[in-house]
Amino acid sequence: MSDPEPDGPADTGYDEWADSLAEGGYYIECANGHGNLPPRRVCPDCGSTDLSEEPLPDTGEVATFSEVHVAPSGFGEEPPYVTAVIDFGLVRVTGIVRELSADEIGIGTAVRPDVERNDATGKRLVVFRPA
Repeated sequence: MSDPEPDGPADTGYDEWADSLAEGGYYIECANGHGNLPPRRVCPDCGSTDLSEEPLPDTGEVATFSEVHVAPSGFGEEPPYVTAVIDFGLVRVTGIVRELSADEIGIGTAVRPDVERNDATGKRLVVFRPA
């Protein structure tokens, strides 16, 4: 039986992007105005290779959310917790909402991005906090 890799493969591009969330983050925009999240070498919408890093807006709005009552095995979060998709204009980002319960959050709630380490996995975890 072989031993699994202790840290697994590097998530090239994603790790750098996730780390940047502590300072506000960025997204990738092509010359035709399509926004995407890294890593990208080509715009998936138009095929453009003319990409630039643009600052993620300081705040976004909740587009949809769900209260999780049964956490995935090995994830480490104690339910219940709220996951949400946040609209930042050209891009949407999914993560866990901190400091707000499902009763305190709604569509349009303003939040700011951040990143934490998941205690159970040691991997980066995208989180949102009230703006």
